Amino acid sequence: MASQPGTVASARPAQRKAILLRLDPGLYDALARWGADEFRSANAQIEFVLRQALLESGRLHSPVVRRRRFRSPEPAGVMPGEAAGGRQAG
Repeated sequence: MASQPGTVASARPAQRKAILLRLDPGLYDALARWGADEFRSANAQIEFVLRQALLESGRLHSPVVRRRRFRSPEPAGVMPGEAAGGRQAG
């Protein structure tokens, strides 16, 4: 049986909402510079600032878990290479 139009299967990851946002060029430039200082894109910085404002105002009750773009660190107490069968000191 096919799913009904407008429903989302629970196995699918949450989709991000794309919107058109018109900003004053000076405001955009300031946000883009701020984002670059913190290694974020202008889009990510706008989302960060909006999320912080919503959390501080009490209008967003649970912070959204950020997606990681980098490799997770080695488990505690494991030297790099040990987990992959590397030589242990001793």
